[in-house]
Amino acid sequence: MYTPPYFDYNATTPCPQEVVEVMLPYFNEHFGNASSSHHPYGWLAKSTIEDATTAIAKTLGVATECLIYTSGATESINMILKGVARQQQAKGKHIITTKAEHKAVLDCCSFLAENGYEITYLDVDANGLISTKTLQKTLRPDTILVAILYANNETGNIQPLDKIAELTHANGSLLFADTTQALGKVVISSVLQLVDFACFSAHKVYGPKGIGLVYSKDNENAASLPSFIHGGGQQKQQRGGTLNTPLIVGFAKALTWVEHNLNNEIARLKILQQRLEEGLLAIDLATINSKTNPRLPNTVHVSFPYVDGATLLNALSGKIAVSNGSACNSAAVTPSHVLTAMGISSSLAFASLRLSMGRYTTPTDVENAIEIIKTAVSKQRENNILWERRK
Repeated sequence: MYTPPYFDYNATTPCPQEVVEVMLPYFNEHFGNASSSHHPYGWLAKSTIEDATTAIAKTLGVATECLIYTSGATESINMILKGVARQQQAKGKHIITTKAEHKAVLDCCSFLAENGYEITYLDVDANGLISTKTLQKTLRPDTILVAILYANNETGNIQPLDKIAELTHANGSLLFADTTQALGKVVISSVLQLVDFACFSAHKVYGPKGIGLVYSKDNENAASLPSFIHGGGQQKQQRGGTLNTPLIVGFAKALTWVEHNLNNEIARLKILQQRLEEGLLAIDLATINSKTNPRLPNTVHVSFPYVDGATLLNALSGKIAVSNGSACNSAAVTPSHVLTAMGISSSLAFASLRLSMGRYTTPTDVENAIEIIKTAVSKQRENNILWERRK
């Protein structure tokens, strides 16, 4: 049976066998509830979670007290944005974000706008980056939060967070960076020192689905977010509910696994990225949309004029695993809001592909991807009369 090469690591990643094996005992053998404080089953679960949290915190370079477990980055984003809005409403109701954020941020902002908050959406340039000068002009005394996607999930472009943090904190505002795609692909320890909040999902870094994190800096405003889920008082009463021991253990193991030898993996992925871009740019009129420096080393976003995007994806679907953008928005009938925010036309945005690589991507996979896409684009254009008349 043919197994298509996988180029959708930004959507999700496979769990290595080491991660699967470390989780298994906590489903049936060590199945205790960490909140059961009167017997050994609960003691073991609590101790296991404490050890896993210590390992995660050490890998991230933060204190264990700064971490709150959630079901994933989407819940983390909801917890941070809605929590800050509630906590800081006496100071103001102004929030700044960008037009190229993940849908979870944009949808939360829409919800807050319906409930009396004012949202400013910053434009991005052709590289998907905001203007820090515009940010400085937009900040106000009643600005309570700036929410910026650090590494874009579609293009891999990375925002100038150091300058953003400087301006935000000088204004007395809090800074949230969606770091979901950055973890395990670039070194982020310095990033976490710049922000007040960040979020993660284990399944983006070779861990299980259904577990994520909120990082909140150890300061009064960040550490005292109001409770997001009530019931039980777990996790400093900020997120109630039984802690998921096997998934937390899997997250810790995956993060340790992916961070091991990370610099060498970054260098390897950059070589594959360069070769993939070279091969795809050999296709007539192809353009690369992920081109900032720095950027994620695993992501290539390419557009092909004179190609129908839906037909192209259908042609590729059985031969290679790729996407046209965020997995959370893959069923949308509108063009990518990230690309249109960057000034890319709707027709070209539809005719675009995101290829994202990971630990199991090989040079052979890259060469095969180039040939598969080249052939599919060529066939699409053969039947396009506009392609014939382009000159």
